[in-house]
Amino acid sequence: MSVAERRAELLAAAVEQIERRGVAAVRIADVASALGVSNALVLYHFSTKEKLLAAAFTHAADGDLAHLRKLLGRRTSALRRLRAAVRWYAPTGTAKGWRLWIEGWSVALREPALREVTRGLDQQWKAALTEVIAEGAANGEFPCADPASAAWRLTAFLDGLAVQMTSYAGSLTRAAMLEWTDEALARELGLPREALTAATR
Repeated sequence: MSVAERRAELLAAAVEQIERRGVAAVRIADVASALGVSNALVLYHFSTKEKLLAAAFTHAADGDLAHLRKLLGRRTSALRRLRAAVRWYAPTGTAKGWRLWIEGWSVALREPALREVTRGLDQQWKAALTEVIAEGAANGEFPCADPASAAWRLTAFLDGLAVQMTSYAGSLTRAAMLEWTDEALARELGLPREALTAATR
């Protein structure tokens, strides 16, 4: 197994252990045991538990970022791409991705390495949305005057709803979140709600 393959295997095992035990409770020994390898091998690749967790969080979040970029890179209007992206944001099923984000945010309050990782990933989300909002505004699809601020408000709004849905099962339905998401997106882009849904059918 190459170094890159071994590293990917360790990261996948770490993500699985985080999902099972929570970020704070995961030990180097848990990851090593899951793969039947020594603690020393895990430490050889990551040197500390903190670096392992930060890398595992990045590994998991990179998949979400790749999917976001795929949605935003489609050959269709900026409005259609934005609506698809913000609606995909809503948790589904067991919301594993969202549980991981919530765990990461919690530990990041006290762990600088993970805080830098979560901040960087968050900035990438905002930058991707900002770029497409700016594109749509420049093309005359909608009159949003400040794409960066719109992206900030949208992600903050969506994060809050997703945390509620994930943390308090049954507190908010996905249908309600999608309804409110459409309203928020239309408001940020400066469009009537009806124009948003009509343009993306």
